[in-house]
Amino acid sequence: MTIESILGQLDQLEKLHRSLLRIANEKTVLIKQNDISGLDQLLKDEQAHLAAILQTDKARETAVVAFFTEQGRPVPLQPTITDVLNIIQEPEHTQLKEAKDRLLHAIHELKWQNDLNQKLTYQSLQFVNLSLDMVRPRTESVNYSKNEVQGNPTTKKLASFDSQA
Repeated sequence: MTIESILGQLDQLEKLHRSLLRIANEKTVLIKQNDISGLDQLLKDEQAHLAAILQTDKARETAVVAFFTEQGRPVPLQPTITDVLNIIQEPEHTQLKEAKDRLLHAIHELKWQNDLNQKLTYQSLQFVNLSLDMVRPRTESVNYSKNEVQGNPTTKKLASFDSQA
């Protein structure tokens, strides 16, 4: 395998992550609009993208293993692009590093957008809970008071001796 096949896998991963970022941006809009059915559809699309990303990443790993095998080098336990960068020369080194950096940038943007969506969803949930608490009737406490637990009666004892008799 040549570096071009690894580059192709990285480009495909970047495209998939950019597409996933587009979905995350759409989710932000739908969360703000409280469109549950639209969110449901986007979640299904997101699952399909995640499956494609996993498949492409396995293909990338296979390409890296094949590259190490063709070079006659020992294959690392979990081969990474950094392992390949450590053994290749220019101009492939620069191309591979740029592809890796583009992919990492897309992943960081996606992570930031997903964090925003998580915060928006949490705030929505807090608002729903607050609204429910305002509408829901409050039940009286069924616990005993301190005096009842300790056995102190709340009424005064009357004296049994009447001095005026």
